[in-house]
Amino acid sequence: MNSPLIQLLVLAGIAIFLILRLRSVLGTREGFEKPPVPQQPNGRTARDFEVIEGGPDRDITDHVAEDSPQAQELTAMKRIEPGFSVTDFVQGSRGAYEMIVMGFERGDLNDIQPFLAEDVFETFVSVVSDREDQGLKIEAEFIGVRETTLVDAKFDKDSQLAEITMRFVGELTSVVRDRGGDIIEGNANTVKRQKDTWTFARTMGTDDPNWLLVATDA
Repeated sequence: MNSPLIQLLVLAGIAIFLILRLRSVLGTREGFEKPPVPQQPNGRTARDFEVIEGGPDRDITDHVAEDSPQAQELTAMKRIEPGFSVTDFVQGSRGAYEMIVMGFERGDLNDIQPFLAEDVFETFVSVVSDREDQGLKIEAEFIGVRETTLVDAKFDKDSQLAEITMRFVGELTSVVRDRGGDIIEGNANTVKRQKDTWTFARTMGTDDPNWLLVATDA
């Protein structure tokens, strides 16, 4: 075997050795590989982690305009009580509306007293007592609430007293009977629409979660 051929075989062997060494150190890659996506501290990758800082609070803007005075007042309430949910309040006020309306119509005030401010309760008592003195009885059935709208919000930063005004449009049937049981007003088969604007109040940041009805306006 001549010398040039031997040299060629030796060089080929050295080249194969170097290639195998490089593969063992660097590993192998096939095709184009994107660089790894950096991990966030919580273990999520950057591509599925998206937070918009300073964005609108949907819990507020779902009910009032973003830049409205009402939105500012609701924001102030949530600063004092971060767990306060406007959406939960709106839903709760809807249920309270039905309960209070039916309690008033039927004259069952004891059950709704805990949800009424003292002066509102006294007004209800006066009206129901007047009906009873006249021998009148109301028979009512609640059909449902067609509209629930947050119309105003106020917050006193000194006392931390919050007031939220809601507008309700309810539907119910109602008849008024005299002492003899005759209907003198209404129709049991006719659904009437009733519009009310009520204001609820509560001191934020306290252990008592109940809102009180402090004002009513038809």
